[in-house]
Amino acid sequence: MTDMPRRAAQRTAKLASLPLGVAGRVAAGWGRRLTGQDSEEISADVSARTAEQLFAVLGELKGGAMKFGQALSVFEAAVPDEMAEPYREALAKLQAAAPPMSEHDVRRMLDEQLGSAWPQRFAEFDETPAAAASIGQVHRARWHDGREVAVKIQYPGADEALRSDLRQLMRFSRLFQSLAPGAEVKPLLGELQDRMVEELDYRDEAEYQRTFAAAFEGDEQVRIPRVVASSPKVMVTEWVTGTPFSEIINEGTREQRDEAGRLLSEFHFSSPARSGLLHADPHPGNFMLLPDGRLAVIDFGAVARLPDGLPVTMGRMLRLAYEDRSEELLELLRADRFVHTDSTLRAEDVQAYLGPFVDPVRTETFHFTRSWMQWQADRVGDLRSPEFRTGRSLNLPPDYLLIHRVTLGATGILCQLDAEVAAREIIATWQPGFVDE
Repeated sequence: MTDMPRRAAQRTAKLASLPLGVAGRVAAGWGRRLTGQDSEEISADVSARTAEQLFAVLGELKGGAMKFGQALSVFEAAVPDEMAEPYREALAKLQAAAPPMSEHDVRRMLDEQLGSAWPQRFAEFDETPAAAASIGQVHRARWHDGREVAVKIQYPGADEALRSDLRQLMRFSRLFQSLAPGAEVKPLLGELQDRMVEELDYRDEAEYQRTFAAAFEGDEQVRIPRVVASSPKVMVTEWVTGTPFSEIINEGTREQRDEAGRLLSEFHFSSPARSGLLHADPHPGNFMLLPDGRLAVIDFGAVARLPDGLPVTMGRMLRLAYEDRSEELLELLRADRFVHTDSTLRAEDVQAYLGPFVDPVRTETFHFTRSWMQWQADRVGDLRSPEFRTGRSLNLPPDYLLIHRVTLGATGILCQLDAEVAAREIIATWQPGFVDE
């Protein structure tokens, strides 16, 4: 395999092939309709081929393109059933693998980052990558003290590739909008772009992971692998082996699905209170169930710093929407910049828009399903619906954007898991403001 394509023109040409490919397939579909072929079969074929091309290009380019594909993966549950299968398969391939860097580049990066004597720090080192991440790949090894470790090595040219990819992807945001119905793709891209620089230095990621590991040290439900060594472009952590969420999504038992959903929900809501940080890269590849029943969490490159925990306003909004206190809800939204002061939004419109989002706390347990998420996406994404107009009138303050994306992403995983979770109890325990103060 060749290295990550680094020249901007080369990467731009690959990304530019996406809308051209879509246009070509749609045109071919029109021709087939004229010959009398079934329109639904043609649409399904176009969708499958588009998914295959999209994620093949994103996976091959790695960098920002692959990271964007991983971010989109959590919205798979919102894709209509007739289109979901090809996207599901393509997303699974994207999450599972990407072309590896050469052995020469692996050794060169380790020389640069850990020193030329790096082989002496390992008892064993497998030069075949065990997994691929968006800006690096992971090798399995044994540290000199006998511990099994994961060695994450950044792809050569990843910094240039990330910036180039995201600039180009911003231009094609309309193409990707169809993959995330009801979600605003441009703000998602903008927020990802803002965080790329932080993720390029593995020393920052190592520090975040150390903080999480300390906060959950000895926890009976969560295991965070410890950091063994770190440098700007190489990071060594403890190796963990378990059942990936992607496998549970595909073939897990009912017990596994529900337990995975419970553990993920607990981790999502509790970690800001326990560590002052929020894991901000929710896709199935970053979570697994360990044989001892704990949740293992990996990849802390994207993190939201929340020293005061989750915002109290979020809990108050949830409580007011849950109790149908629409006038107070609108007043709170205005006070916290979610509604512009000159807006003519009515309280009942805001309640109609936000009310269904709090379904998970209306019952003791809630069954997160793809059909529920698809309904939510259709409800707020239909140009003809009142909810769409209300949503366009609301404003998401910048300091809430990442929290919103992560919560939406975690909800997407719960729907992929088809998990039944006691969400109300978890939220009441960990979300400030939900229980009356």
